[in-house]
Amino acid sequence: MNVLSIFDGMSGAQLALNKLGVEVNKYYASEIDKFAIAVTQHNFPSTIQLGDVTKVKAGDLEKIDLLIGGSPCQGFSKAGQGLNFGDERSKLFFEFVRLLKELKPKYFLLENVFMKKEWQDVITSFLGVEPILINSALVSAQHRKRLYWTNLEVTQPQDKGILIKDIIETEGICSVLKNKGKEVVKENVEKSHTLLSRDYKGFPNFSGMVGVQDTKKCNHVVNATDIRGFDSIKRVYSVEGKCPTLTTCQGGHREPKILVKEATKKGFSEAVSGDIVDLSFPNSKTRRGRVSKGKCQTLLTSNVLNLVQEDLSYRKLTPLECERLQTVPDNYTLVPWQKRMMSNTQRYKMLGNGFTVDVIAHILSFIPQYQWSPLVHKQFTNSSLDF
Repeated sequence: MNVLSIFDGMSGAQLALNKLGVEVNKYYASEIDKFAIAVTQHNFPSTIQLGDVTKVKAGDLEKIDLLIGGSPCQGFSKAGQGLNFGDERSKLFFEFVRLLKELKPKYFLLENVFMKKEWQDVITSFLGVEPILINSALVSAQHRKRLYWTNLEVTQPQDKGILIKDIIETEGICSVLKNKGKEVVKENVEKSHTLLSRDYKGFPNFSGMVGVQDTKKCNHVVNATDIRGFDSIKRVYSVEGKCPTLTTCQGGHREPKILVKEATKKGFSEAVSGDIVDLSFPNSKTRRGRVSKGKCQTLLTSNVLNLVQEDLSYRKLTPLECERLQTVPDNYTLVPWQKRMMSNTQRYKMLGNGFTVDVIAHILSFIPQYQWSPLVHKQFTNSSLDF
């Protein structure tokens, strides 16, 4: 099979094909982000990088069996400015249409955000197929509604029931906390928002659009008291639910945050309103979440101190945990970059821009027998977490 992936990013499509055991002869990738390309080439060195999609010509490629892409969505997203096809980035959709006509691949798959029906219908008119709406919450710990246009006959994936608590790195994460004997985490809330490219700006309340059947809201438990800015970046979530949608623009307190308890021999240390919790070492089994009563710990350059209110504390999700939200292998994005390792900022960004790999694998598993076992679809849909 020969594949052309445009807007390839960190090559989530290649991860999905690899998970299915598809034998790929040539994998062409059109991508311009140097950090995403570095991740792809580190993990899949035989990838043929083509650069700018507007310069990709069908005559320069071998026969393509699968055309796949997730064109930039900033002009379509309900969370964006709603510029539709007037947005220069969203116009790149027509590059997918051009290559689809020129290459005439046997199979194609286009991914984009949940958008207004009139914009959705324009895309449908060009591609000739109606999209299927799939929420990544079915196969991951993240709410991420996306539309998929494909000439494959696809059904919804099975709900694996994965929550944040199933993907976190360390032990000692709170699920239900009590305040004066009363639970402060609602048990009927199970999912989080979608990872988006602009999550550094915070997480809007998508309570009306998230959930497998829009019956469950994000498990937003409390707001952090030590962060300045919009309320959306202060939101802290319980691990007894799903994560907010990842976006590409991380940093500045915009990463998703979850409740934690102190790493001690007994697993926790009680903190009350007014106490200080040191979160400088969120992954440490002995130094995470140290509580100071009445006075602040000695300030160091590495201190990340948080004032506790209502007996709660929190930490940000790590890049590795965000990889798991996108069903990407652990540390896939942690690759060498100019004599150092890839920065967390770039890792968050490309993960927010990327596919949920298990959704793509689910869709591609409906390709009729081509070069892999006809049992792969049954095996994949019944598979469990593999990290």
